[in-house]
Amino acid sequence: MNIAFFLVPKEEVVYLSPNSTIRQALERMEYHRYSAVPLINEEGKYVGTITEGDLLWKLKRSPEIGFEHTHKVNLTDVPQHMNIKPVRIDAQMEDLITLATVQNYVPVIDDNEVFIGIIRRREIIEYCFKLWASRDRDKAAK
Repeated sequence: MNIAFFLVPKEEVVYLSPNSTIRQALERMEYHRYSAVPLINEEGKYVGTITEGDLLWKLKRSPEIGFEHTHKVNLTDVPQHMNIKPVRIDAQMEDLITLATVQNYVPVIDDNEVFIGIIRRREIIEYCFKLWASRDRDKAAK
C-alpha cells in the first residue's frame, strides 16, 4: 500500500509559520478545534508542531506575557515538548503505522524535505478496520 493513498494535501491542512505569534496560533487552534498544528517555514519545510500544551507551558512560565501580549511573542520563542516526526512520501506503511501509534497525525515530506501534507491516524484506523471487516466477511462466507 502506498502511503500517498492517505495523504491530506498541504492545501487542505491548517498550518502556521514559526514566525506566527502565540495569539495567531491560539486563534487558529480554537477556530479549527485542533490541539496541534504543523509549523512550515518560508522554504515550505516542516520544522515541527506546536501544541496547546506548548502554548500553555510558555504562558505559565512567562507570566509577564499575559494573554493581552500574546500577539508580541513568536512561536520561535515557544519550546516544543513533543517531537512529531515526519515521513517521506516513499516511506513504507510500517513506518507510517509506527509513528501513527504515538502521533495523532504524521507530517509527510517530499525528497527535498518540503512539507506536502499530513496523514491522520483516523484514516489509517478506518482503513485497517475495513480490511479486518472484509476478512471477517470472507471467512464467514466460506
